[in-house]
Amino acid sequence: MGKFIVEGGHKLHGSITPAGNKNAVLPILAATLLTDERVTLRNIPKIRDVEVMVKLLRSIGSEVKWVEENSLTIQTNLPPEDTISLQKEYACEIRASILFAGPLLARRKNVQFPPPGGDVIGRRRLDTHFSAFESFGAEVRTEKRGFFIQSTGLQGTTLFLDEPSVTATENAIMASVFATGETLIRNAASEPHVQDLIGFLNNIGADIVGAGSNVLRVNGKTALAGGNWKVIGDHIEVGSFISLAAVTGSELVIKDVEVRHLNMILYWFSKLGVQIDFNGHDIIVPGEQKLVVRDDRFGEIPTIYDAPWPGFPSDLTSIAVVTATQVQGTVLIFEKMFDGRLFFVDKLASMGARVVLCDPHRVLVVGPSKLYGAELVSPDIRAGMALLIASLCAQGKSTIHNIQQIDRGYLRLEERLGKIGARITRVED
Repeated sequence: MGKFIVEGGHKLHGSITPAGNKNAVLPILAATLLTDERVTLRNIPKIRDVEVMVKLLRSIGSEVKWVEENSLTIQTNLPPEDTISLQKEYACEIRASILFAGPLLARRKNVQFPPPGGDVIGRRRLDTHFSAFESFGAEVRTEKRGFFIQSTGLQGTTLFLDEPSVTATENAIMASVFATGETLIRNAASEPHVQDLIGFLNNIGADIVGAGSNVLRVNGKTALAGGNWKVIGDHIEVGSFISLAAVTGSELVIKDVEVRHLNMILYWFSKLGVQIDFNGHDIIVPGEQKLVVRDDRFGEIPTIYDAPWPGFPSDLTSIAVVTATQVQGTVLIFEKMFDGRLFFVDKLASMGARVVLCDPHRVLVVGPSKLYGAELVSPDIRAGMALLIASLCAQGKSTIHNIQQIDRGYLRLEERLGKIGARITRVED
């Protein structure tokens, strides 16, 4: 357990580079189970969720080594047993443990899992995963202690996901790689991290067509090879750093950015009055911007809402709320996808923000508000980052507890942000 002591009210300066995309790394780590040959992965952030995934890989027979600060080599040696069980000790720590289901089912007849852990941001159903596995001919049994999946061999199929779930799409892709014949996945998620998983799998010998669209076609293989892969940068970190620069009035250069992944993110920041400049693969957030809400036509209050890709990412909803507290005008933030993500706004209110939680999905923000340091607790990864941003633009000192939640998704923030002028001290309890 640890906490951040944050001294707010200081300008930042310089440049920062986003870490590897957490949501791409986790399924790619699980996908290494699909080959017995050596795989080298680069641009891997050494965050808590990655460390737990590495422990899970090792627990089922993979040899995993950090060969450089941000690179891993993985050699899979699955046990010969028909049934593989995932260790509850690790699986219950993170939501991404569910991503082992698809590749293990593709390699073995039976897999047994405890319920996955993860952020408490509302109901996070697993039905789409189970329906996908059943479409391949598997049998799924669920109980309070977890679930058991049994198969005599997966068959290619046509399946329509009842929601474009990212992790269910990833599980369906990984299960289909060794399914007999062709698989057609409709209503698939198309987020950048899903595209990166497909790129990795094709790089080691899979045959997947349709990355970036909602229809995927997979031709089953009998084996995959080894290979090397560099994980894409994290567009959620980019959005977080844009917000940080804007609310602190700082000029900041964000380097090596996948600009093609930012269309909707930059659109909604522009509605909050945030100007962005471009220099090749770098983006520049000018300092001392006067942030004013850009109303909809006829002066109507704008609504920022999340949606499946290419919509505004739900993982940036909390960041959008904090940004709006420093913008002149009124904006409605509508979190459509999770019914618990906005419950952190009471902590912003305690700092001086003028926010009204209308219901679990909507918060009205009237800005700008002068924020003051406070005692805070990080409830989840993204709300924790939002509270850190709020603390850095607040007057006075803040203490943020439960920072292991932030560590799950962001790499050594006190060091990286400290290099651009942020005053953050980590204290271990």
